[in-house]
Amino acid sequence: MASSFSTNTPLDPSLYGLDPAALEFFKQQTCITEEDDLKQHILAVQAKAFAVAPYYCIYTFVFTRLRISRHPKYQSVLQLGRDYSNALLLDLGCCFGNDARKAAADGWPVTQIISTDIRQELWDLGHILFRSTPRSFPSSFIAGDCLDPTFLSSEPEPTSRSLPDLSSLTSLNDLRGKLTAVHASSIFHLFSAEQQASLVRSVAALLSPEPGSIAFGSHVALPKQGIIQGKAPSMKAEMYCYDPESWNKLWEDVGPFKTEAFLKELIGPNGEIGWEMVWSATMSTEIRRCWLFESVHRLTPSRLAEPHARADRYKL
Repeated sequence: MASSFSTNTPLDPSLYGLDPAALEFFKQQTCITEEDDLKQHILAVQAKAFAVAPYYCIYTFVFTRLRISRHPKYQSVLQLGRDYSNALLLDLGCCFGNDARKAAADGWPVTQIISTDIRQELWDLGHILFRSTPRSFPSSFIAGDCLDPTFLSSEPEPTSRSLPDLSSLTSLNDLRGKLTAVHASSIFHLFSAEQQASLVRSVAALLSPEPGSIAFGSHVALPKQGIIQGKAPSMKAEMYCYDPESWNKLWEDVGPFKTEAFLKELIGPNGEIGWEMVWSATMSTEIRRCWLFESVHRLTPSRLAEPHARADRYKL
């Protein structure tokens, strides 16, 4: 997605506004109880962030929204954190880490949350935004490009099931096959159709094969897949959007997932209509058995003879 934002684009404080849930959350996290003081604090951090990363989400205060807790799967995701002692949650495209902090505040063990974004500076500014330190909020962060296979690959998970030391991670590839949940909101629509499909494969490879492991999130979409051209103040954007049916198929093609996706209609400040897709892909026992069975039968006799395609890899 291309935009015409630059660090010289003037910010617009009139776009600021916290919904009641976000207002309460920011007050609790920052210990700033006066709304005017809180607004000035957020505006100051926004200015610092925009000077480093002139992104639409920073310009329009999207970073103040609590996306993870509005997701219909959120409570069941939190239950996974309670049910499994080694449950790991990844927030992909975390920006300042709002959603990671919300999950921690709601009970997911903070040391079992990993966040990632392309810029370390955004995570560091998150500590300023929430008035925290790595000691007071000891969640792990790793900077990297999620489209770079040396950082995040779609290759199958390694045979080792032991958990890595989260404090010394150098790439997300160390987490392949080990994550209980991956939250990914407002990130897929930033990429081309092919890049989104590749990222789906890579995220799927991160998930544990255990039933119930889940990827979930939301992003811009269309009722029928295609390219959308959006216009906003000081910004022009072109992005490829999947529809729920085609999005579900991406996940069903890469693993034994039970998929759910639906569109929410959004009304912009000038009355323009847009859509957000809310989605999830959950590892399923029954679907896994069927999917593996079909995978074996899709292999030709010649491929079955190849060492890397032997049918014993697909034992149920």
